[in-house]
Amino acid sequence: MDKELKSKVLSLVESDARLTKERIAVMLDRPVDIIAKAIEELENEGVVLGYKALVDWDKTDREYVTALIELKVTPQRDRGFEKVAERISNYPEVQDMYLMSGAYDYCVIIEGKTMKQVAQFVAEKLATIENVISTSTHFVLKKYKNNGVAFGLGEEDLIDERGNIN
Repeated sequence: MDKELKSKVLSLVESDARLTKERIAVMLDRPVDIIAKAIEELENEGVVLGYKALVDWDKTDREYVTALIELKVTPQRDRGFEKVAERISNYPEVQDMYLMSGAYDYCVIIEGKTMKQVAQFVAEKLATIENVISTSTHFVLKKYKNNGVAFGLGEEDLIDERGNIN
C-alpha cells in the first residue's frame, strides 16, 4: 500500500476520528475500497491503536483529578526501562506514560476521584516498585489545551486571525 496515502489517511483520522471511509475517499479523491484497505492495514500493523473522543470533563458532573507523576528509576540489566514501564503501564489508573530525558525517567499521567486516591496510588503502588528511586507528583489545576484542542477558552481568550492574542 502507498505510504503517502497511508500518511494522508492517518492525518485525517487523527484530526477527526468520526470521518467515514467514504468521506476520506472524497477528500483524497480515491476509491472507498482503497481507503478501507489502507485503514485496515494501519489497524492490523498497530499504527492505529484506537479511536477516542476528546471530552471536556470539567463541563460534566464527573468528579476527578489528573496528576502528572515524574518517576526516577534504576534501569534493569538487559531490559533497560522496558520491564518497569510495562508494569506501571498495566495499572488501570495510568492514562499516559512516557520515557523522558532530563531529571526524571518517566512521566506518568493518572486520573483518580480525589487527590487522596492519587496520593495513595503513588505511595502504595508506584513508590513501592523495586526499581523506583523517587517520585514527584503534580496535580493538574486546569486544562487549557489537550491534543491540540483548546478547552474552556472564551472569545476574549482566542487568538485573532493575524495571530495576535486578544
